[in-house]
Amino acid sequence: MIYKAFQDLKLSALGMGCMRLPVVDGKDDQVNQAAVEEMVAYAMSHGVNYYDTAWGYHSGNSELAIGKALVAYPRESFYLADKFPGYDLSNMDKVAEIFEAQLKKCQVEYFDFYLFHNVCEMNIDAYLDPKYGILDYLLEQKKNGRIKHLGFSCHGAMPVLKRFLEAYGAHMEFCQLQLNYVDWTFQGCKEKVELLEEYHIPVWVMEPLRGGRLARLTEGEGAVLKELRPQESIPAWAFRFLQTIPSVVVTLSGMSDLEQTKANLETFSTEAPLSDMEWEAVLALGRRMTGPAALACTACRYCVSHCPQGLDIPDLLALYNEHRFTGGGFIAPMALSAIPKEKQPSACIGCRSCEAVCPQQLKISEAMADFTARLK
Repeated sequence: MIYKAFQDLKLSALGMGCMRLPVVDGKDDQVNQAAVEEMVAYAMSHGVNYYDTAWGYHSGNSELAIGKALVAYPRESFYLADKFPGYDLSNMDKVAEIFEAQLKKCQVEYFDFYLFHNVCEMNIDAYLDPKYGILDYLLEQKKNGRIKHLGFSCHGAMPVLKRFLEAYGAHMEFCQLQLNYVDWTFQGCKEKVELLEEYHIPVWVMEPLRGGRLARLTEGEGAVLKELRPQESIPAWAFRFLQTIPSVVVTLSGMSDLEQTKANLETFSTEAPLSDMEWEAVLALGRRMTGPAALACTACRYCVSHCPQGLDIPDLLALYNEHRFTGGGFIAPMALSAIPKEKQPSACIGCRSCEAVCPQQLKISEAMADFTARLK
């Protein structure tokens, strides 16, 4: 196992994400406890010391499952991460209640790592609102030793990340990002990593395989990678990409069975960052993968000044591209939930005034109609 230094700790470079644990009969809320314990036993015996869960994973049962699995091991032999569930705005005034419940569910007296969960457009105002006292409460728990390290995860766009860091950056010790060779440019992760580096905040990685998509390349997509490293597995390329980024400390993989666990541990038994040529090759592959789903908006914003509805068309097109490539998902709907109804894609009246001034000659009105239909 590769280990990375974080302050005075040595963390396994591979962490076990507990959002996609094995389940019974395909039912997400019914975790297969025996299978989880088998995976944890294998991971522990092969050097994994970082485990990441959350309030909402597996309909609230992930914390219970990992708590039961880890209680068999000395507390000092693993690091456990949990999160305050601010993705649900109804939780904002319940930070103390939820934190206490999480400790009980996980059967621990403290969390090694604790996060503001999913900082995004939908919840940034509430997270920063002092009336909820979320930061104050978590800092108090840190002072009392019940949180060892405080950080946050972020699915929001760059303006959200900047705003959160400007307000709370001095208190944040790490940031968990959706990061992979597709999203390096597709979701602007390069700029996000650079901003975090300015704050001297290391990166934890979620979705390294983009929900499994980067483990399931087509024959054509994988051909160039196989030519460069014939011995490397396709999923390993995504991990090698992350091993090349200096500020990445922990890469979380949501392993769903023992075979995935074994394969990932094999990859993380060695550190093999990409060469400059290999780096450019995987980024080019990422661009090709998103290309068919992406409208090539350059955000020149000529369209915005000609839209009678005042829609922020470049931002909407970026969300449209994400939604098409992912085949749905939560990111676009989550971001749109923070936008007034009259500024959403459904507000487009199809007048094509934007298209008359678009240098890329994009069919914007058709995209807005398609986006609206996909969201239903």
